[in-house]
Amino acid sequence: MTAAPVHNVRLAPYTTLGLGGPAGRFVTASDTEELVAATAEADAAGERLLLLGSGSNVVVGDAGFPGTVVHVESRGVRWESADEDRVRLRVSAGEEWDPLVAYTVSEGLSGLEYLSGVPGRVGSTPIQNVGAYGQEVSETIAEVMVYDRRTGERRVMSGSECGFRYRGSVFKGDDRYVVCEVVFDLTRSALSRPIRYAEVARALEAGLGDQVPLADARETVLRLRRGKGMVLDSADPDTRSAGSFFTNPILGPEEFTEFGKRAAERLGPDVEPPAHPDGTGRMKLSAAWLIDRAGFSRGYGHGPVRISTKHTLALTNADGATTEDLLALAREVRAGVADVFGVTLVNEPVLVGVTL
Repeated sequence: MTAAPVHNVRLAPYTTLGLGGPAGRFVTASDTEELVAATAEADAAGERLLLLGSGSNVVVGDAGFPGTVVHVESRGVRWESADEDRVRLRVSAGEEWDPLVAYTVSEGLSGLEYLSGVPGRVGSTPIQNVGAYGQEVSETIAEVMVYDRRTGERRVMSGSECGFRYRGSVFKGDDRYVVCEVVFDLTRSALSRPIRYAEVARALEAGLGDQVPLADARETVLRLRRGKGMVLDSADPDTRSAGSFFTNPILGPEEFTEFGKRAAERLGPDVEPPAHPDGTGRMKLSAAWLIDRAGFSRGYGHGPVRISTKHTLALTNADGATTEDLLALAREVRAGVADVFGVTLVNEPVLVGVTL
């Protein structure tokens, strides 16, 4: 039995940006059963549905959302199986992500440590294929239990069925499936996964491919993220954001060649843009570098909406802004990067009731 719905609840307090208008109906789901029931009820009534966790990767329009918003508060972390080498954890969608990472580190379970400090809840991680510092959540997801809104049934999807890709999956951009529970396959180890990210290696005074104590890996990542305003902190206005607003562009060979020519023309032949192979024959660029070199430095903005003073990928709301203010800045940045480099940035947060 789901909690009674509340009408016209402002969504701004339920997002890390602090932006967004009212919900037509607002329902809290405290467990998987309530999550499925609330979804089925909204579908039966023909209402639009928005699932909302901690609101850390969402931009809600000023007009709000006219349908039903289900606030996912389901809790539960359970050891599903364990042997000498591996442990499977079944986690409810409403569990907060970083406390889960802290728990796995404390239990000597390797696989999530470089994703420390990422805001949000567990249910959103497979949707976005959350990744940071050379690690993606898809590497440890064994299966996802979903509610299939098309068939009205629950379904277990293997990691391969989830269609994971860079910052995406079969769940992203398609509201057919509601993520209810996620099963992680983790390794029993006092050491981290091999270091893949140069910034982490430097901070740890280690080499790429080295392994370090789990706690050291976690604390290093947290320190790096705090320096970029990417760990939620009520005392730090730079964290009033939706995290990285743009994904790192991935270019094919011809596109990358053209980009290189354009960058050399604009910045000079001695400037080498940061880029690395993505493993599929394409090259991944740094969106933060593109934004900065296009003339949008840290702190750039208008009124209460600005680029973070710590990291050019985050757009922040100091107070008193509207969603339209935020989008105006995002459009300005996107247009500027396209003009200078011929590369179109793509938003990472989910846009609700608005378009970029």
